[in-house]
This record gives sequence, structure tokens and C-alpha cells, in this order.
Amino acid sequence: MVKVQNLPQKARPALGPGRGSARAKAAGQVTGQVTGKVTGKVPVKAPVQAPSKRPARRSTAEARRRSILAAALTVFASHGFAAARLDDVAARAGVAKGTLYLYFRDKEALFEALVRSAVSPLLQHMSKVAAAPEISPLQALETFFALFAKEVLGTERKLLLRLIVAEGPRFPAIAEFYYREVVTHGLRIMRALAERAAREGAFTSDAAARFPQLIVAPLLVAVLWDGLFARIDPLDVEGLLRAHRQVLTGKPEEDAP
Repeated sequence: MVKVQNLPQKARPALGPGRGSARAKAAGQVTGQVTGKVTGKVPVKAPVQAPSKRPARRSTAEARRRSILAAALTVFASHGFAAARLDDVAARAGVAKGTLYLYFRDKEALFEALVRSAVSPLLQHMSKVAAAPEISPLQALETFFALFAKEVLGTERKLLLRLIVAEGPRFPAIAEFYYREVVTHGLRIMRALAERAAREGAFTSDAAARFPQLIVAPLLVAVLWDGLFARIDPLDVEGLLRAHRQVLTGKPEEDAP
């Protein structure tokens, strides 16, 4: 075997024009890619990071939570608080029972979350309307009546109110929670409106300020009537509220704002 290193200088095989430099350049490029140095014309690309999945996961979790709450409202309204089972809620929501426990620790926590999600947005809206100085007390009252008719009587939220009326006496904790989270806030808003209306002469007396329950009384009647007698004798809720406004203001309907 002939060893290359023993050949004379002229006898060594030529690499051809540019081949040596090309190999060296290629080797340098590979080395540069490994070490992170930019060599030649080959750019070093930064590692591509995968897009974060947190927003999508958060959106999915919130949608699942809303689905569970909607299922809970139907199950509670159909079976009552005592007979309602979390298995039924999970099945209606299309999730495993173990998944439900990831969001709510027990049936009481689920019910409380249901009340907050259904009522809190309405109370927050009415609180802003009542506090707006450019809105008169009667205009605010009209807004409240319209909001109640649309978002309570016109939706399944009315089922939650019926549930409180039916189950509250048997489950004092439920009644106390609803009073604390809903009734106290609602009465505070109505009392402030009635006091302002009495000061400005919009109401004939301060009776509604002393007993703000008078303002919401026809709304409760409408909810109960709808559940008990609507098939027999449907109630004209709009007419009832117009008549109620006349009682509060002492003014005929055509003089209302």
C-alpha cells in the first residue's frame, strides 16, 4: 500500500480548484451552527417557541364553568335543592363528576356561584344607573322594571327566584345567603331611589323610602304568578308595572316620563 504522506509533493492528488476552500467553508459553517457563531452566509435561526396555550385553556375552562352553572340551574329548578344531584348536573353539562369538583367543592358552593353569576351583573348595572345624577329617579325606576322584565321574567333566572321562595323555608342557609348577596343590595338601591324621588317630589310620600320592598313587590308577584297561574290567567306584567308606577307617583300614565 502506498502511503500518501510518502509521495512527492507533485505526486499528491490535487483537490481541484476551490474544492479545498469549499470543504473548509462547509466545515466552518457546521462549526458555526454548533457553537452559535455566525460564519459564512448561513444565518443562525433562533429556536422557535410554541405559542402559549394558556389563553385557550382559560377560555375552555370558563366555557365549561358556564355550562356547569347553566346545567345546575335546570337541575335545581326541576328537582329542588335537596333532591338535586351533582351527578345529574355533571351529566347535563357533559362533564365528568370529578371535573365538576374541580370548579365547585360541593352542592352549596355550586348554588352560591349560580346565584352570584345570575344576579350580580344585574345589581351592578342597576347600582350604576341609580347613582347617575343625570338620570332621574323615575327614569331609573323605569330602567329597573324593564331590566327585571327582560333579564329575569324573560329568562331562566326566574327559576332561581322561584327556587329561593320554595326551598328557603326548608334550608335557612340558602335563604340567608340569598338575602345577604341579593336582597340587601337590591333594597339599598331601591331605598336610595325612593329617598331621592321623595325629596324631588316624584313620589307622593316617603313610604317607599321607609319600605323599599313596596317597589319590588309587583315584580315578585309577577314571578310567582307566572309559575302558578300563567296557563290559567296570564298576567299583563307591563300593565301591572305601569299601574304600580301610578301608585308610587300619584300621576296618570300619560304624565310619566
